[in-house]
Formats: sequence, C-alpha cells, structure tokens
Amino acid sequence: MPKTRLMPHKLMVESESSLSVVVLQDCRCNVTQACFDARELSTRYPRGGRALIGPLTRFGPADTIDWFESRGVKLKTEPDGRMFPVTDSSQTIIDCLMSAARKGRVLVLTETGLKSAHQRESGGFDLTLTNGSTLECDRLLWAGGGCKTESHPAVQLGHTLAAPVPSLFTFHVNSPWLRELAGVSLDPVQVSVPETELKQTGPVLCTHVGLSGPAILRLSAWGARKLHDKGYRFDLQINWLPKTSPESLLAEMQSRRETSGGQTLLRSRWNPLPARLWEQLIGQAGISDDTRWAKLSRPSALALVKALSCTTVNVTGKSMNKEEFVTCGGIPLPEVDFKTMESRLVPGLYFAGEALDIDGITGGYNFQNAWTTGWIAGQAMATR
Repeated sequence: MPKTRLMPHKLMVESESSLSVVVLQDCRCNVTQACFDARELSTRYPRGGRALIGPLTRFGPADTIDWFESRGVKLKTEPDGRMFPVTDSSQTIIDCLMSAARKGRVLVLTETGLKSAHQRESGGFDLTLTNGSTLECDRLLWAGGGCKTESHPAVQLGHTLAAPVPSLFTFHVNSPWLRELAGVSLDPVQVSVPETELKQTGPVLCTHVGLSGPAILRLSAWGARKLHDKGYRFDLQINWLPKTSPESLLAEMQSRRETSGGQTLLRSRWNPLPARLWEQLIGQAGISDDTRWAKLSRPSALALVKALSCTTVNVTGKSMNKEEFVTCGGIPLPEVDFKTMESRLVPGLYFAGEALDIDGITGGYNFQNAWTTGWIAGQAMATR
C-alpha cells in the first residue's frame, strides 16, 4: 500500500462510520448563540456544560463572531438569540471555511474514511484509510461524532467511549387527530414525560408524523438517554396553555356560559389557540361541534380543561435514522485535558466538537462547542 507523508500540510478526513466534516445544505446556518456569559451559556448543554465553562472563556460566541467577521462574514441576531450570516445562506459559511482551509494549507480528502489508527513508539500515528492508503502524522485531531465503539480510532488507541445515541430529534405520534394538524404551531407549549423530570416549554410544531419544534427538540436533548432506554415509546403530556392555570380555565368557561351562552364552542375560538387545534381539542374532550356554551355541563368543562392543559399522546418513535441533529455520547470528558483538548491517555491525540461527550440544545450551541474546542485544540497542536 502506498504511504504518504503530509507535512507541513494539515489533513481532514472522514471516519469509516461517521463524518468529521460538517455538511451544510443550501439553507440557513445557525452559527452561534448571542449569549456572552460562559456560565450561562454552559447551562444549555445537557452533557458537558460544566467542562465547557473554562474553554468558553477563552473562545466564546464573541470570538466566533470576530473570527467570521474578520473574514468578511457578517452575522445577525434573531429575537431568540440565534445568529446567522446576513446572507441567510449556509453557502456563505462553507465558502468562508474552505477559504480559510486553503490559506492554512489544509488538504481535504473527501470520500475517504479513516479505517484505523495506531500509535508509533517514536511518537505520532500511522493511519490506515478506507481507500487502502496509509498516512503518517505527528499529531491527530479527532472531531467526528456518532462512531461505534468497535470502529472508533480513539478506542483503538486506548480510550473508552460513552455509547452514542441520538439527540435533538422529533417525535412520531400515532394519533390521527394530531396528524391532521400538520403545519399548526403554537408558542408557548409545555411538554413533559410522566414519571420523569423531563419538561420543556417553548414553540411546538405539529407535523404529518407527530411533533417537532424547539420545545420537542430540547426535551429530546435533555432526555436523550432516558428516551433511548424507553425505545422511543412513551407517553407525552402537552399543556397547550401553560400560562393559564386549570382554575382560570374553568373560571373563563363559566364566564362564557354567562356572556356567550348562545354561541357554539366551535365558533368562539379560545385565544391563542389556532382554530384547527381548538376544534380538535373540543373533539378530544368528547364535546360535539354544535354544543353551546350555555349547555356545557361541568363534566364536559372538566374534560375540556384536561384537553387544554394535559393532553396525553403516545410517542411511537423518533426522527428517521441519520435525520437527528446531534449525537449524545463520545469520549468521556475525564480522559481529555480541557486546557489543550489533548488526550490524557495518548500523547499527540486531540479531540473537538461532537467527538466529545458534549452536546447542546438547538440554537447554535453545538456549533459553538465545535468552534471552541476546535480552536483550543488547533492552538495547542500548533504550539506543541
């Protein structure tokens, strides 16, 4: 097999079972989050946030903004704190990163997997690629996530691995009435999993297969392992009006009996619920479309309150395989020196991004983890 010595170039390859190259389709790219306090920012990571506090003080969102803007990419901030290029095109980010790679003399090999890695006694590593060739390198940075234990290069070199499971995924719900609401969204909505501490409040989107939106994605992130252990089959409770107590709902229904008694429930929509959702919730409460407020019995009112504040649906699965946004799991954090991102077990081996057992909620946090740990690892490798 041919052997190639690539110095002083830097090399980026794909692994056999996961990509270490970020692929951005022709859409928007959520570059980072406009949260500039490291401790506050760290609370957005279900796993690894505490370990990130120090690194985020060295290279945080402000540094990310400066890095891109110094290369001609201006970012804008949206009301929820997410930051995008002003072009609203991910191609802008791709072009910027590829330009920086060319200037840094980075040789990018595509359609090439890393089959195995072995440490040399004299230092450095021998790499075997899936195309049959081999490489030698003095230092190795691993940034791929979702790699299985049996094929993980770092495991071959002596590391352990927190088993990867999906995070940031949508829910499949086998409820025909809910699927009829595809396209309907509401904010805020509270979603929770009974008999667990899992609970999130925020925007929810009804889809043709179930539920999505920031609240669902955040719930999946915080519950990644628990929901995996349940086989992605569990009850989900939905409070469509989390700002209103059940007692207030009952009081409002009594008021409508007195002031709008001649109107049907169907025609007097309950703000801020979309009309289609209100219609379905009336049905879920067992109330007919022609029922008037004056004729609403107390049992029916209680059933409607339950539908509004505690709808229970059965989740039967998640996003299709490989459609998840992020992987939960990776190299255990005690095995990494977060001052340099170098392995504590294997000199010359570094980690960044999703390779680590760190993952954040949706909103630019996972990219920021990649920028932060990648920058620290790069600085350490360059000065080693």
